[in-house]
Amino acid sequence: MSHRKTLLAASIIAGLCLSGAVFAADNAQAPQVGSASSDQDSTQAKTAADKSKVKDLSTVTVTGIRNSQQLSLDTKQAAESHVEVISAEDIGKLPAKNVADTIAQIPGVNISDAAGAEGGFDEADRAALRGAAPSLTLTTVNGHSIASGDWFITGGGGSRSVSYAMLPAEVVSQVVVRKSSEANQLEGGAAGSIDILTRKPLEFAKPFTAEGQVGGVYSDLPGSTKPQFSGLVNWKNNDNTFGVMAQAFYEERELQRNGQEMLGYSYIPSGSAAATQLGLTDKGNGSTGVFYPNLPGAALFTQTRKRKGGLVDVEWKPLDNLSLNFNGFYSHMDASDYNRNYMLRLRDRLPGSTLSNTSINDNVMTSAVLAPQAGVSQGIYDMISRPGESESSQYYTLDADWKATDHLNFKFQVGWTKGTGNTPTQDIMEMDTGYGQGSFYKMNGLGTPANWGMTGVNNAYNPATVGLDWIFGDQGIHVVDKERWFQADGEYDFDDAAPLSSLQFGARYARHNHDSPFAVGQGPNWASAVDFGTNSPLWPASTGNYPSSFGSDLGVGQMPSGIWYWSPSQLKELNALYANRASSGPNSRFYPNDIYSMKEDNSAYYFQANFNGDRWSGNAGLRYVATNEDIGYTAGSIQETTHGGQMCNSPWYPCGTDGSGGWYWNYYQHHYGKLLPSFNLKYNLTEDGNLLARFAASQTMTRQDYGQLAGFLSLSDPQKEGELGGGLGPNPYLKPMVSTNFDAALEWYFAPRGLLSASIYMMDLNNYYDYGTVTQTYLNNYLTYGVNNPSHTPVYSQYLISQPVNVNGSLKGVELNYVQPIGDHFGTQLSYTYANGHTSGGTYLYNGDGTYGNNVAAGTRPLYGTSKNTVNASAYFENDHWNARLNYTYRSSFYDGMMPVTAGTLGNTMPLLPYYQAGTGYLSASIGYTLNEHISFSFDAMNLNNPTLRYYVYGHQAGLNFGKVPEAFYTNGRQYYLTANFKF
Repeated sequence: MSHRKTLLAASIIAGLCLSGAVFAADNAQAPQVGSASSDQDSTQAKTAADKSKVKDLSTVTVTGIRNSQQLSLDTKQAAESHVEVISAEDIGKLPAKNVADTIAQIPGVNISDAAGAEGGFDEADRAALRGAAPSLTLTTVNGHSIASGDWFITGGGGSRSVSYAMLPAEVVSQVVVRKSSEANQLEGGAAGSIDILTRKPLEFAKPFTAEGQVGGVYSDLPGSTKPQFSGLVNWKNNDNTFGVMAQAFYEERELQRNGQEMLGYSYIPSGSAAATQLGLTDKGNGSTGVFYPNLPGAALFTQTRKRKGGLVDVEWKPLDNLSLNFNGFYSHMDASDYNRNYMLRLRDRLPGSTLSNTSINDNVMTSAVLAPQAGVSQGIYDMISRPGESESSQYYTLDADWKATDHLNFKFQVGWTKGTGNTPTQDIMEMDTGYGQGSFYKMNGLGTPANWGMTGVNNAYNPATVGLDWIFGDQGIHVVDKERWFQADGEYDFDDAAPLSSLQFGARYARHNHDSPFAVGQGPNWASAVDFGTNSPLWPASTGNYPSSFGSDLGVGQMPSGIWYWSPSQLKELNALYANRASSGPNSRFYPNDIYSMKEDNSAYYFQANFNGDRWSGNAGLRYVATNEDIGYTAGSIQETTHGGQMCNSPWYPCGTDGSGGWYWNYYQHHYGKLLPSFNLKYNLTEDGNLLARFAASQTMTRQDYGQLAGFLSLSDPQKEGELGGGLGPNPYLKPMVSTNFDAALEWYFAPRGLLSASIYMMDLNNYYDYGTVTQTYLNNYLTYGVNNPSHTPVYSQYLISQPVNVNGSLKGVELNYVQPIGDHFGTQLSYTYANGHTSGGTYLYNGDGTYGNNVAAGTRPLYGTSKNTVNASAYFENDHWNARLNYTYRSSFYDGMMPVTAGTLGNTMPLLPYYQAGTGYLSASIGYTLNEHISFSFDAMNLNNPTLRYYVYGHQAGLNFGKVPEAFYTNGRQYYLTANFKF
């Protein structure tokens, strides 16, 4: 750390040697356009004469795209730190349906869908800054925390990033993207923060305002139209001392996603029929070193999302020097879905099959024909219905702003926020298909889905060719994320006395909990007298088929079409009768692997000095953060001396006493503190205030994701004493990430609504995370509770655990931005971001047996979420009645996580493969028409180019040796929104 502190100190000294800056600029406002003016006053703009003297921004009324864009640029120019701003009127005329969409055009911002475990969808769900992962970007609302959930929750864990699907664009007044840090800002975003500012009652111009939006959305893949509503009512008294605002929204949308998934890769075992036929020899650990796709499949996902909620804000000024504000927000999304995946069963069948027409490229078998085998199924079919799946996010805050004297001001806030993610039920039938049939597959590289199929008629429903394989799926998942806090801030103003203008100070305490208290891992009830095999009287008639255009929409050359499926109600009936969901007793399916608990007590204290001079301004500060961390999770008991497992000590359920024997509640407590310095300097390079330079240096901290610290630990027990087992899970010993950041920018405001800017940045990440392998000792359930050990004497074995480990990381990049007005009615914006990030080295990891050892496999990889190239381009037109905007966003491929190779690969170990999303571009458009000051219409088109989302894995990792191979392809279609807007 001494090296990093030296770098930071040197950069601050260098920055102080630069000239400072004031932010005078030509603020000539563009002509008012349109007849429907905004009723909301902005507190984010200044006149040119006031900019160098007045700290609080005066109020103006903004109307239309052009004035809103100028307001955003004025706010950016006036800020002491490096920020980007999107304003409400601009948001209203963007093709945007949640907050992530609104900031997609900002340089340095990357948006992503819910990739990874859920696969890729059509709505922006996460936002990230400067090529870092979304979890390294802090999202706040009005400067405070907001808890978030995810609708797909199985296995626990989760991210600290916020789901933007819960945040409709209608609630936004401004979005401020902070790229450099200040001590008075909430910690948690190593890469920066995104602050969503909501509208306030006393900011409206009129005593009474009512707004409403009524419309619908058409989704072209499912071919359905669903309703969209939102509304706002605001009232304030004539004295502008009391106001009440209420917003509500209800938005429904139907999704269909066509996909092809490989679900991982397996090796051809040494000595297998396939290995003998192909002349493949042993490369170690029973592997020939040649891999093939597990389960090429046709994955049809359908879902109806219903997002509903609202926002309430009450402002009261009982005294001239005292303001009170209550702000509450609630958003809930019902997200019941049905996922079907009709798969070729290569994982189980290829090694023992007679093969022909094979091809092997870069140690991957890219094509083969499998001969029929009598009585053997060649396919496997999962039908998974998740009724009642949902997520929610809410917060409530109470603020007091007290001007104690002419120079001293205090602000106090008490707040509470909660997010939930719920998967209450999974009704699942996994069926064997294609008995006695042959099969084939042919991979087509990373750009095109594979061709595959089974001989004969295999896609139509035939009870004689299907039989039950398994019933799986976690039940009763309810993950809760919540935080309670108190914050006090003070500022002493020196009346712009140079060079010290004001001193800021404050403290904050928060308790954060993230818990998953219950889970049942259902299985089939084999004790039932019903015949589960083929021609079973259990099987009902099918009620539906895949869309006829499924394959052509996805771009597949050859695959089964018109695939049959049972309805969600049929799956519900089948599971109610024949699935075992017992949570206690001798047949318990209670699943401790999904149970975990996290509690964090976070304290922060800061001091910041704000400076200005003739042509410069800036600030310097210190923020001290202290965290007490308490983590509990279930697994086999870890054998160690200081932090261990206690049987039957779960805070919710007594592990080990209800048929789930051998599971322990493991716990870990940790305290850490960190002093975080920050420095910002702005220097005016010209007399007219239109050219300025910025410099910033800071240290920022991000706590590790919940899924890295807790969640489930999966163990593969060795079946003999002395053998090495395998495992995959979290690492509660991870240290928080600390980033040393440097930022420099040059901004030229060459015209009203015109900007040319460039910035460079560097992040030196200490205690970043990547996946490595460590050796730990756990209770061996197989040997402890096996029939050969009737006394159940504890047997401990060593396991090679794949888990996140602390490594170093670095990220550097360049941002370019060009905003150009064209005449009175046109304009364009172009931005480009280059980011280069990677991990290196590794820290010493606690082995769990009282010793420490270096991790084995944490090597040099890209940083999570880092696209080297991001391009944004937009153009707009606006006159008195019409406005139109066209946006295009492209981001290159990025490292998205890790996925395990099939269990059993390379012995009992569970190596992980890097998982990437390929480069993708998104085209969207909006058109608006203003009829009069009360009525207007808007049309938004999202995903106009219907992008195919492509994912791949890279096999040069963890003892494996093959190149880039496809993992999944998804297409979600286009969405069209038509809305009528009313304002009174």
